[in-house]
Amino acid sequence: MEEKRLKIMLVDDNSSNLNIGRTMLKEYYEVFPIPSGAKLFEVLPRVRPSLILLDILMPEMDGYEVIKRLKEAPEWADIPVIFLTSKSDERSELEGLSLGARDYVAKPFSAPLLLQRIKNQLLLESQRKELERYNENLEKLVEDKTAEIFQLQGAIIATLADMLEYRDGETGGHVFRTQKYLRIMVDRLLETDLYAEEVADFNKDEVVTSAILHDIGKIGISDAILRKPGPLTPEEFNEMKRHTVIGAEAIARIENITVSHYFLKYAKTIARTHHEKWDGTGYPDGLAGRDIPLEGRLMAVADVYDALISDRPYKKAMSAEKAKELISEGRGRHFDPNLVDVFLSVSHKFEEVVLEFAGSPASFSEVVLDPQLSKSA
Repeated sequence: MEEKRLKIMLVDDNSSNLNIGRTMLKEYYEVFPIPSGAKLFEVLPRVRPSLILLDILMPEMDGYEVIKRLKEAPEWADIPVIFLTSKSDERSELEGLSLGARDYVAKPFSAPLLLQRIKNQLLLESQRKELERYNENLEKLVEDKTAEIFQLQGAIIATLADMLEYRDGETGGHVFRTQKYLRIMVDRLLETDLYAEEVADFNKDEVVTSAILHDIGKIGISDAILRKPGPLTPEEFNEMKRHTVIGAEAIARIENITVSHYFLKYAKTIARTHHEKWDGTGYPDGLAGRDIPLEGRLMAVADVYDALISDRPYKKAMSAEKAKELISEGRGRHFDPNLVDVFLSVSHKFEEVVLEFAGSPASFSEVVLDPQLSKSA
């Protein structure tokens, strides 16, 4: 099978030059003689050449104007251009090269010289494209490997969180539901201008994944407290509060022995601040208002909502509607008022998440949560 020949466009207003050039090149390339710059732009949408030989001195549209237009068009900008000209002064050559020409060949030109110049530029173009493909493949390889590591990281963390949840007496997927709630709220924030400056710094995937570790500090709390079927004593509740600090300190220790800290930074912040309250009465640091990091304020809503609609050792689940009502009542006290509005705008999506796990809204018992029983969301 005959090898497909590369296409060369020869642009010159002189018909003799076109005939001479075509005769020189036709044995090696498929040659398109073109009598003007205007005609070139008529042909280009139908035929893409591997290289353009372009005369400089042409009426109406000279070679400089042609190459400017070529380089301004994304679809043609990377086509190599060799200028053909009887002008041999250094200034003209420099101007052509500065406009993007790859080479200069003086007229009248010899066939061997012209063919070698073309061969050199086509080889360089082939190498450029090969390097471009290599870089694209390398980027894809890095992206795939990063995604693989991210997936593995998420799987390990999810397994740890699932084991912790089992120890806490939970079997309903609290950490996974809260992660989905958080993604819903972050997505909603990204659709609005609310807290735009803070959200602009978020890596959404890392923020959402890090939420799985929000209760990791419970690993340092005794089973007697975690699984107590009734209200906690003040002393037991103070011990329970320590899970925020224990979790943040554990994540900080991991930070100290790793290179990449972004994911862990979010995880540490959420672990420590998700029980802070807007009015400053939360724990462990008594932060108030916007002094509480945004990811902690978001997690507070997601965490409490799930605690309200879930069975726990110390209470029965309540309905999604009742949970929504209680979160609304916590506006400006427990929760960021703006984030309560965000929650209310997407609460139907929260209910969809719950249905994925529970299978039916009928599984929610219509009972009111006693605030004194809130050991930890």
